[in-house]
Amino acid sequence: MSKATHTDAMGSIQRGVKRASDFTMAALGLILLSPIFAIISVLMKCQGNGPIFFRQIRIGYKGEPFVILKFRTMSSIVEEEKPQLVAKTNCKNSTPLEQFLRGHHLDELPQLWNVLRGDMSLVGPRPERKYFIDKIMEHTDLYPVIYKMRPGLTSEATLYNGYTDTMEKMLRRLEMDISYFERRSVWLDFKIIIKTFINIVSGKKF
Repeated sequence: MSKATHTDAMGSIQRGVKRASDFTMAALGLILLSPIFAIISVLMKCQGNGPIFFRQIRIGYKGEPFVILKFRTMSSIVEEEKPQLVAKTNCKNSTPLEQFLRGHHLDELPQLWNVLRGDMSLVGPRPERKYFIDKIMEHTDLYPVIYKMRPGLTSEATLYNGYTDTMEKMLRRLEMDISYFERRSVWLDFKIIIKTFINIVSGKKF
């Protein structure tokens, strides 16, 4: 199927509302969560085993690279040989604090800054590294459809497909992200955000 047949369900007005909502909610989130940011930063600094933040190049809107920001949750040696689909935290490469942050998705909170900057949206396809995009493109030519959206903090694929630890799941995630693109709306984004919040609060793994 040609990628030209995939049409964005959002018109220009809804896209404007989406961006305005992203900016407002990210700004409020950064302000309201600043005490949590401070506590996590102090605890991580006290560990003395590396930087507080983890930075990595991802590919985003219009195929442009950007630097994604996270709280660091594992040793820098984990990907020395090659990038991993999912670099899992464990007692060998992460402290209990870092495992807690990863397990409850709190390591993703700094990405609110990426949303504020316009690198990302609250809802959209998770941003991928070029290394794995190239691997996906060996199987399908549809990945450029993803470049028509800002990557997101959360997505339908994250909720229902989980972390992509195999190529099969990466291809399934691509199908789900394209389906979202063809159906997306401000109301659908709201439902995805609420579902994500419920999952995090209830401790559900995804």
